[in-house]
Amino acid sequence: GKPEPVGVINSAPPNPKNRLIENNPHTNFVTDAMRIELDTDIALLNAANIRGFFEKGKIDSRQVSEISPFKNKMVIANATGCSSIYGGSAPACPYAKDKHGNGPAWANSLFEDNAEFGLGMRYAINNEREKLKNLSSDAISSVKDEKLKSYLNDFVENDKKYSQEETREIVTLLKNEKQTALTKQLIEKSNYFVDTSVWVIGGDGWAYDIGYGGLDHLLSSNENINVLVLDSEVYSNTGGQSSKSTPRGAYAKFSANGKITKKKDLASIAIANKNAYVAQISLGADISQTIKAFKEAESFDGPSIIIAYAPCVNHGFNMKNSNLEMKRAVECGYWNLFRYNPTEDKFSLDSKAPTLSYEEFLLGETRY
Repeated sequence: GKPEPVGVINSAPPNPKNRLIENNPHTNFVTDAMRIELDTDIALLNAANIRGFFEKGKIDSRQVSEISPFKNKMVIANATGCSSIYGGSAPACPYAKDKHGNGPAWANSLFEDNAEFGLGMRYAINNEREKLKNLSSDAISSVKDEKLKSYLNDFVENDKKYSQEETREIVTLLKNEKQTALTKQLIEKSNYFVDTSVWVIGGDGWAYDIGYGGLDHLLSSNENINVLVLDSEVYSNTGGQSSKSTPRGAYAKFSANGKITKKKDLASIAIANKNAYVAQISLGADISQTIKAFKEAESFDGPSIIIAYAPCVNHGFNMKNSNLEMKRAVECGYWNLFRYNPTEDKFSLDSKAPTLSYEEFLLGETRY
């Protein structure tokens, strides 16, 4: 959307000396803004730190408001790996619920079958929506409230995807009706008036290697399901072993002299099918392109995959500079930003011509 000024920073708080452990006033500012805008307490993992620091001057609402289509309708299938460790370790958890008790539903899959795990979630949700349609169809003739009739009819006839606010109103109207076995069933299954957003999340070891068969099946399907690959170009959680995503020449366990073969081009394989929405992003390089990719993937009626550059301690640089390293990877042409929409058969290259030395970038990481 078009940026709209929401305030002015007259005096930016000082940058914390140690971004990894010190309280970050910039993070607090962004988190508070998101809570107000999205009416939720969902935490976007370290989003403010990754994004960088504020300077004096005007701030706009674009980065906040463009996230709002996700709200609290996500169901996440998370492959075992780094993302499952920080995504589901008690007592800390990056996912939370809002004042209505709604939030993302998260589950951890075995490493090798995460795509199938997420696809099963999609099938189950589709099945529950069909059951709810049948119940709604049966109830249309018996409910008294005309607005409730309209809601149910639109859901049955047009596969209407209601918001959570509309769903709460439907439940209220149902509770005002004479309570029968049918109305009680409708209330019990009312969550499925909202078309859940299913996201399958995992690293490159899962997506490029061990779980690729299931991922290929998912991307060749006709299901509305989304994939986020956190590409660290190495098996990070198990100690830094080489994967099919590891680039040629990079040092990793099992490739002590540098990997001989080139990196598997997962994005090109996905694009070649001309069935899935495909994007490649680097959050530290371009936050607007990242948000645009997530919005387009979410709105695409079919499978989608987003491949995100994920700096890792195994790359061999100071991790407090992850934001800068993501930017440098794009500026030297090591990592390209793009989006592909098969509906329009349109490929959009979002990164610009390299301005940084490729060799300089490689020499800045001990894996090279």
